[in-house]
Amino acid sequence: MATKRQVEFLSKGVKVRGDLVVPDGAGPFPLLVMGGGWCYVKEIVMPHYAKAIVEKGVAVLMFDYRCMGASEGTPRQHIDPAAQVEDYKSAITFGETLKEIDPGRIGVWGISYAGGHVLIVGATDPRVKCVISNIPVVDGYENMRRVHGSQRFHQLNELILADRRERTKGATAGGRMPMSSLKPFEELSTWPFPSIHTIFHDIKGREAPRHEHWSTIESTELMMSYDVGPFAKRLYNTPTLMIVAEGDEITLWDLEIGVFNSIPSPHKRLVVLPKVSHMSLYSKQDDLAIAGRLAAEFAAEQLGAAR
Repeated sequence: MATKRQVEFLSKGVKVRGDLVVPDGAGPFPLLVMGGGWCYVKEIVMPHYAKAIVEKGVAVLMFDYRCMGASEGTPRQHIDPAAQVEDYKSAITFGETLKEIDPGRIGVWGISYAGGHVLIVGATDPRVKCVISNIPVVDGYENMRRVHGSQRFHQLNELILADRRERTKGATAGGRMPMSSLKPFEELSTWPFPSIHTIFHDIKGREAPRHEHWSTIESTELMMSYDVGPFAKRLYNTPTLMIVAEGDEITLWDLEIGVFNSIPSPHKRLVVLPKVSHMSLYSKQDDLAIAGRLAAEFAAEQLGAAR
């Protein structure tokens, strides 16, 4: 049977915590480093994907970003994409030190916001031997503009500007805003989809009690400057799998496919899952199983797993 243990490591001096799951048998094993998306803790979705990956003979390191879940760091629920990319690289560095792990066979996996992060990590860290990107955020500004619509996007920008003024005046972390809302036309949230609110609160009740459904307002401001495109063009030879949900209106499948097409690596693969929504890759076991199998097979192939 696979063995699982809690681990911790430092990322720019902040203690980050996660779970290491190692397949049974003799190592050293290849490793897939796994991070989550907006407001995620490692219990959201990642263990379900990890099971399929470990069964293919690849160890996984699932971690909570700084300021989130079991990890340390303040302000809490602050989502800084540059810091989260740094946490991925720190996780890779930690993985290199483990006796069970082959440091020459490490890949990265991410979903939603982290689906974009792993493209950046793969482009900027030569230790990454494969990238698995699920339903990624690739252009934060365009994503926010389209999901909110012109009038609400203007209101979102006004909120962000007011928060910036307050942070500067008071030297504080600023205000907070919901991840999503059941009443998106009455309450501003980062992701204005009632389905996100319903599904994530269900997951929180069942298996992810550390999930908090809010972030700092500055987190959304930081996402407005987030653009994966320039990094994707630097994935010259890194094997890359991108999994896209057909018609995804949350992270925008047309933008995702555009970024995939810009990747110059000849070792890339795009899978568009038909009749699958963004949120079904969290909530529907059949859809999650398909994406998990694709990731496991790609990781095993690219990282040279024995199974």
